[in-house]
Amino acid sequence: MTARWVMLVLLLVGCRGAGTAASARPVPAPRLVLISLDGFRADYLDRPGARHLRALAARGVRAERMIPAFPSKTFPNHYTLVTGLTPEHHGIVANAMTDPLLGTFKLSDQQAQWEPRWWGGEPIWVTAERQGRRAASYFWPGSEAPIGGKRITWWKAYEHETPHETRVRQVLEWLALPDSQAPAVITLYFSATDDAGHRYGPQAPETDVAITRVDSAVGAVVDGIARLGLRDAVHVLVVADHGMTEVSRDRLIVLDDYLDLGTVDVIDWTPVAAIQPRAGDEERVYRALRDRHPHLHVYRKGEVPARYHFNAHPRITPIVAVADEGWTITSRAYLARQTPPGAVSGGAHGYDPALPSMGAVFVAAGPGLARGVRVPPFRNIHVYPLMAHLLGLRAAPSDGSLDSVRHFLRR
Repeated sequence: MTARWVMLVLLLVGCRGAGTAASARPVPAPRLVLISLDGFRADYLDRPGARHLRALAARGVRAERMIPAFPSKTFPNHYTLVTGLTPEHHGIVANAMTDPLLGTFKLSDQQAQWEPRWWGGEPIWVTAERQGRRAASYFWPGSEAPIGGKRITWWKAYEHETPHETRVRQVLEWLALPDSQAPAVITLYFSATDDAGHRYGPQAPETDVAITRVDSAVGAVVDGIARLGLRDAVHVLVVADHGMTEVSRDRLIVLDDYLDLGTVDVIDWTPVAAIQPRAGDEERVYRALRDRHPHLHVYRKGEVPARYHFNAHPRITPIVAVADEGWTITSRAYLARQTPPGAVSGGAHGYDPALPSMGAVFVAAGPGLARGVRVPPFRNIHVYPLMAHLLGLRAAPSDGSLDSVRHFLRR
């Protein structure tokens, strides 16, 4: 921590707590810090390393679990959280997808992510900026693009290895700005639990270490808010995009056992295979896969179960194949490249959002929220209208409803 930063924090804390002049200042407009712990399964909250999160929950709201949108993947759900729209309505239907005008979108292509035409709807930072408030993001899918022609005031290009301490320090510097300049909403993202869950599985000791790391970062943010004298002005919402479940080489669905992969493009693989047949070949591909494996459910576009809300968008492929929990959709070529060949281990997500293993953490505390409340499972589409309400903003149209989460609010 730099000497400049220490002096700034001490000066602001001193001003907020000093004398009659400070106490006579008008109450600052409400603010909100939205923290994502990628892959932080809801029941991780009860692991020993999550002590700061449990302390936050004790003075706020904790959900039994938050139900992600389908597919329970990273980019679709991060964008659902900030727009209140399901993927079929905001357009980020997978981590990898294609569009006839825009080409290919994938996690490794930063230039595609900066293209605003991929991103539908109105994220909370655009809602704030349109209504005269500022916003900031230390990483969040969509934050690097000028969505709807509106650029967020402060944003960072994603760098996976940026230390947690660097991210926390910047968030606190934004919060320490004068009330008239500080952002109303800040997003902050950590990937450690997702990284560990994929590599080692949700029950591994390495995942417990990752839980402790991200919990410490959340604790640093909460402690910094208190030191700045902003605990009664700033809401802290801690969320995840999805949970995690175990996978193994004993639960494999090998597509080329049933289909010539040279006749299709598999845009996204597992556990939701997005399959693009050649023109006019959809019915043959559908019949080649349907009912061939007891743990694979194959749908034509338009016939995906209504509870998935995954039929309407043009980027959804003609064939959608969904694996049962813990099963992996793969190919012979992929398995041959593993070391040792055929090895599949660790964890995965993307499955049916109703599964408890896919449930995401939700913990929130702040001046407008109830204290010490535990709520039943709820869908993540309702987070956007909740945030807009806490910030005093007019929410854009969404699939969520404030009425569905009104019991989260302080009475």
